[in-house]
Amino acid sequence: MKRFPVAISLGAFGADLVRERGQASFIPLLVKAGVSRMELREELFTGREDLPALGQAIRAQGLECLYSAPLELWCEGEHQPNPELEPTLKQASACGAAWLKVSLGHLTEDSDVAALADRLARYDVHLLVENDQTPQGGRIEPFTEFFARVDALQMPIGMTFDIGNWMWQEQSATRAARELGRYVEYVHCKAVVRNPAGKLIAIPPEASDLQQWEQLLTHMAPGLPRAVEYPLQGEDLLTVTRVQVDALARLGQACASVSTSVQRSAEVASHV
Repeated sequence: MKRFPVAISLGAFGADLVRERGQASFIPLLVKAGVSRMELREELFTGREDLPALGQAIRAQGLECLYSAPLELWCEGEHQPNPELEPTLKQASACGAAWLKVSLGHLTEDSDVAALADRLARYDVHLLVENDQTPQGGRIEPFTEFFARVDALQMPIGMTFDIGNWMWQEQSATRAARELGRYVEYVHCKAVVRNPAGKLIAIPPEASDLQQWEQLLTHMAPGLPRAVEYPLQGEDLLTVTRVQVDALARLGQACASVSTSVQRSAEVASHV
């Protein structure tokens, strides 16, 4: 059975552990666990990293690289894109990352979406905009507005759809998938619950979560890369990681099989 590509967002291993060991130290584990893409986290860098060497180490093991930055495309009250976007693109490029993931920020009617083209044209890095947990970047409407404008300008910008993040602003992930699914190029997976203190936290999925994710994926292109964005902990970290990678790799296979069958039937019919 076909496996779909799975990524690991390195924050899944815990911020303290990742900073202590360094992000490069997780490359062998990811390869053994069957991961396709490594998501570097800018907030977990210590400032001592050799970014080109890190990128070379990732490529040498056959992994794709995505650079995630805690950056908002639009700062509050500003019409031009965040001036930190360009240095962040430069950092992502230094790592050899093919994608940069950021948040939307404070999009308004006056936000100059077209100005993004200039910034992006200088780098061979594809921009993905993710729904975060904030009021400005975690609701559906700003994303429908943003991608309508991106579409009109024919700009090569995609969406990272974080399944769990919609809960922070009490948004329906199902409605979000219906309205935004055609723009999604990368999916962040995490189940979310309230802890005893009433705080929302990410946890590994139960069977019911995986079933819900299957349904959400029907609104998106088949076989999209999907990422573990929930805690991976345990004495045998490789086994823990491999189990979760295998579960995500199987998501959407039934739908893809149906889609392939329909396509083949159509091809046969066209030759009759």
